[in-house]
Amino acid sequence: MELQRAMDNVFWLQGKGRQLVSLNLVRGQTVYGERTFNVSGKEYREWIPSRSKLAAALYKGLKDLDLKTGYKVLYLGASSGTTVSHVSDIAGENGQVYAVEVSEEMGANLILLAEKRRNIFPIIGDARKPEDYPKGIPKCDFLYQDVAQRDQVEIFLKNIEMFLKNGGSAALAIKTRSVDVSKPSRKVVEDTVRALRARLDVKTSIDLYPYQKDHALIIVRKNVQPTGKSDKNK
Repeated sequence: MELQRAMDNVFWLQGKGRQLVSLNLVRGQTVYGERTFNVSGKEYREWIPSRSKLAAALYKGLKDLDLKTGYKVLYLGASSGTTVSHVSDIAGENGQVYAVEVSEEMGANLILLAEKRRNIFPIIGDARKPEDYPKGIPKCDFLYQDVAQRDQVEIFLKNIEMFLKNGGSAALAIKTRSVDVSKPSRKVVEDTVRALRARLDVKTSIDLYPYQKDHALIIVRKNVQPTGKSDKNK
C-alpha cells in the first residue's frame, strides 16, 4: 500500500482501490467503526465520504483547503464527533478543535470522544448564540459548519464575525432542503454563494452528490481588514 498526500495528516491510500485516510492521533482507537490501516509503522483511519461531508468534498476534488496541523478550529454542529475526529487528526497534538453541539444527547458522546482526544474541547451550546459560548475561545484559523437549519447562513456569518481570524478560511456544509424545500438544490446553493459574497471571499462551491444528496460545501475566506484595523487577537 502506498500513500499520496492530500493535505496535512490526510492521504489517499493506494492499494485495492483508492481510499481517503487520516493519520490516527490516538493509535489503536476508532470512532465510528471505520477501518484502520498500518503503513510504515503508522496507523491511518479510513475517512468515509458517506459519513462525512468534508470527506465527500475531498472525494469530489476539493484541493488547497486551508486546514492545517497546529490550527485552532471552531466546529459548529459537531454531533457525536465523526468528522470532528478527523479534524482532530489534522490539527494534531498542537492544534485545538472547539466543537459546538446543541444536543445534550449527542454532546455526551462528544465529551467521551474529547476524553480520548485531548485536542478537542466540547461545547454544549447553540451555534445561533455564539455570544453565549464559554469564555476563553480564541480567534480561530479555520471554521467549519454543518448545521442543518433554515438560517444556517446567518449562523455561519455571525460565528465568523466573532471567532474567525482575519484572512482565515471557513467551510459551510449546506443542506439545501433545510434552507428552502421549494427550490432546486442548485438554485439554493447559487443564492447562498451570492449572499456570502457580500461579506466574504468565496473560493469554491462543491456539490457533494452522490456521497451526500442535496448537500454542497462552500469554501470562503474572511477578508483581511484594511491597513490600520489590525486583529489584536490574531
